[in-house]
Amino acid sequence: MLKNLLKEVISLVAGKQAEDIINILDTQKYINEFVIAKKLNLTINQARNILYKISDHGLVSSIRKKDKRKGWYTYFWKIEILKSLEFLRENLLKKIENTEHQMKSRETKRFYVCPRCHIELSEENALINNFTCNECGSILVLKDNTKLIKDLRKNKERLEKDLGIVKEEILKEKEKEEKKRIKEIKKEKRKTKRKSQISKLSKWKIKKGQSSNLKKLKNTKPKKTKGRKKTSKKRR
Repeated sequence: MLKNLLKEVISLVAGKQAEDIINILDTQKYINEFVIAKKLNLTINQARNILYKISDHGLVSSIRKKDKRKGWYTYFWKIEILKSLEFLRENLLKKIENTEHQMKSRETKRFYVCPRCHIELSEENALINNFTCNECGSILVLKDNTKLIKDLRKNKERLEKDLGIVKEEILKEKEKEEKKRIKEIKKEKRKTKRKSQISKLSKWKIKKGQSSNLKKLKNTKPKKTKGRKKTSKKRR
């Protein structure tokens, strides 16, 4: 389900032909852009154009690494799942809002249509044109919006169902990120605690070493210096 939603996102921003890129980017690791191009059977420039379009919406992230031998930079890419799902959610909300606006317009306003050209006009425009078609001169007839309103209502229900699925996936992704964040915090705390323990142990060893050296100095008796014996010369 998640992969299908991500493909829909890519299709919205880069076209239907680009959605297969999700099969490559749907991973926790960053993928080499040359590998992406090869797997999509595209040139590197074609692959980059797709990636740049997606990047313009903040839906992918990248890092670069320098080739020590050749001296140039290679980019590695990864899909931003949460941002992509939030982008899709906003897109669905706009579609629902637009559908509701159309439904309200069809329920409260009258529209006229040419029976021959099938050109539709609002009541205001029909009145301006004396209820005749500008193309063929036929008399405009009042349009029955019943079927259209029914179709719009079904479309709205479908969009709301899709929105519910997207919201569920967003919650799942947020839970994953929260667990990951907590795990990193715990890891950092253990690392800090370990450093603190090592620091205390080092200080204790230094202190113990200094104390031991001091004790040795105290317990060491000073060496007696051998002086020359004074000899008295006998007077003859």
